[in-house]
Amino acid sequence: MTDIFSPEKRSAIMSRIGGKNTAPEMRVRKAAHAMGLRFRLHKKSLPGTPDLVFKSRRTALYVHGCFWHRHGGCRLATHPKSNVEFWAAKFDRNVSRDGRVKQEMGALGWRVVVIWECETRTAAKLASIICERVIQGGIETSESIRHGQPSI
Repeated sequence: MTDIFSPEKRSAIMSRIGGKNTAPEMRVRKAAHAMGLRFRLHKKSLPGTPDLVFKSRRTALYVHGCFWHRHGGCRLATHPKSNVEFWAAKFDRNVSRDGRVKQEMGALGWRVVVIWECETRTAAKLASIICERVIQGGIETSESIRHGQPSI
């Protein structure tokens, strides 16, 4: 299947895809703020420029697009039918970078939380995910301390 756009037109279209202030990110920000969480945005001094940074919790939150970051088993993580080699290499680089960023953040003592685009669709589910991964994820229970297990 060939592309319906010229290479120049396709390049112009792709260059307009933004990485900040996306609809899924805005939904996460709105939900986190409504829950009383305060955060900083796009902290450039941290690896991967996290979308939200909860400094007091030493937690960095990334809102990943299912297509671009290859959310396993998700219906939004489709595979383009044209230029397959290019896309495979592109996706591999994205996933590799995500892993590298997570390692770098861990080495700096930060917890990494990922919320997938498909998880931002309903407000109730999103609030539950934020509570589970950001709020409860940073609390060590007496049980985990007793057994020497990290809270991450």
